[in-house]
Amino acid sequence: MKKLLIFITLVLNTFLYADFADFYYENQKKKLIDIIEQEVQYTSKYLNKEKLDTKVIDAIKDVPRHRFVPPYARINAYKNRPLPIGYGQTISQPYIVAIMTDLLDLKSDDKVLEIGTGSGYQASILSKIVKNVYTIEIIEPLALKTNKLLKELKYNNIHTKIADGYYGWENEAPFDAIIVTAAAASIPPPLIKQLKRGGKMIIPVGSYLYVQHLLLITKNIKGDITIKQIMPVSFVPLTGDH
Repeated sequence: MKKLLIFITLVLNTFLYADFADFYYENQKKKLIDIIEQEVQYTSKYLNKEKLDTKVIDAIKDVPRHRFVPPYARINAYKNRPLPIGYGQTISQPYIVAIMTDLLDLKSDDKVLEIGTGSGYQASILSKIVKNVYTIEIIEPLALKTNKLLKELKYNNIHTKIADGYYGWENEAPFDAIIVTAAAASIPPPLIKQLKRGGKMIIPVGSYLYVQHLLLITKNIKGDITIKQIMPVSFVPLTGDH
């Protein structure tokens, strides 16, 4: 069985842009979307909804997840699970990407900050929905690799930066929404400050070795903060000198 999977992977990698590969990936993507929609129904008590916004589903349909994983992992690109991308990092589970995006209640003219570019997949999903995405990655070789891919795929409304995401992107603040794709020990104050009044932030909080919770933070027009705990999750830790 293992030899068969290796053979199939080699075939897919060899003919990545061929009709067969395109057909295979599109078929797998359709199955993934069905699974995501089922998972949303199963977890509706956490999300307080049974369906995702159509624009989120459309973005998942548009973005080729197989381009954001290493060649050896492309056979599993449309499985509903995280995958390693090198440097001790992962591309998040598609269901998690979908619900985090949906919970932000994004609008077409929004300006969004992402902390933890990683593979660039989450930023690409966001770029299909909002006007501009600003994304920060602390691991320089990963950031350079991802930036090259984003340019190749012509995601021209994604702006990248190599820095410690804990401190946000002050020169471009405020942001209509902020999404953090690594677990923080606590909510970073600079990100709260850079969130626009009326905006939302989604962030996993907790220790890497213990329970983490996905939190939805809302800043009202007066600047007051409310925090809603969504569900338990598991993310790689937010790194940096803080």
